[in-house]
Amino acid sequence: MSGQRPAEPYDGTPVAALRRIAFLLERGRADSYKVKAFRRAASAILPLPPEEVAAAAAAGTLTDLPGIGASTAKVIAAAVAGEMPERLAAAEAEYGAPLTAGGAHLRSLLRGDLHSHSDWSDGGSPIEEMAMTALELGHEYLVLTDHSPRLKVARGLSAERLARQLDVVDAVNDHLAGSGFTLLKGIEVDILEDGGLDQSPAMLERLEVRVASVHSKLAMDPAAMTRRMVAAVRNPFTNVLGHCTGRLVTGNRGTRAESRFDARAVFEACAEEGVAVEINSRPERRDPPTRLLELARDVGCLFSIDSDAHAPGQLDFPVLGCERAEAAGIESERIVNTWRKSRLLDWARP
Repeated sequence: MSGQRPAEPYDGTPVAALRRIAFLLERGRADSYKVKAFRRAASAILPLPPEEVAAAAAAGTLTDLPGIGASTAKVIAAAVAGEMPERLAAAEAEYGAPLTAGGAHLRSLLRGDLHSHSDWSDGGSPIEEMAMTALELGHEYLVLTDHSPRLKVARGLSAERLARQLDVVDAVNDHLAGSGFTLLKGIEVDILEDGGLDQSPAMLERLEVRVASVHSKLAMDPAAMTRRMVAAVRNPFTNVLGHCTGRLVTGNRGTRAESRFDARAVFEACAEEGVAVEINSRPERRDPPTRLLELARDVGCLFSIDSDAHAPGQLDFPVLGCERAEAAGIESERIVNTWRKSRLLDWARP
């Protein structure tokens, strides 16, 4: 007898194993190149009959299939054999644990996420993959908020591209009809230097939720930045003020100081206009900082706890924002994405 332990059983499909590995790597903010191979392999075998995949695994010819490399072939072969793929077990061990010690109760009350990106701008996955993952996480809705045209570094969407994207959103919703999930039409629209929004009013009118964020000239004079932000908040199309200080506190992009502005004036405008202050859940942002989160709470603002996901696995980030909101004593009723879709859409309508 050998001393080798029997393989742990696995009762999922090869596609599920590949997608779960990709999800966990993204959840751990792994480099995108490490993730793409698993999503590419899942897409490659998804349309194939299971018996064809099993035959290729038995014959050792999986790598002859387009999009399948040596590492992904091992995952597929193990899953076909009903054994836990080693790569999946390793990813579960490294990235599968809870992201926080707190926030679970508030996270259970969230019905959706108002800030996400696809590969139409600077996200890493197709729209349908983002939607499917949100559905699997129990979301009732996800707002697709790719960038607006001025943000060229993020492949911001022109009015023409955004119009085409809205047709894709309709197609995704048709495919998911009856699931209890809706992909909502949105944008992360750039706040211009004069406080205007970087998209035509006609296109903004066609959307369901709009996140307005500053991405340029973050170090401008505090008085000018205050005027800029207040003007954007008072625009009737603005629903959510995204990552208000623009800071970065960690991560592979380095750190970045907060923008300086009169936070009380900005948050009072948010409270008056019914604009939600985003609690951005990305670990490198943690925006707004705690002192400003507490100020927005005291001023009477609404909030939106969002992932700002650029990959499917990052749709799990809102629990990080929930932990911060719970610590700040923010009531769930003031968090707009605890609301039912009908109430959310009524609130977001200009």
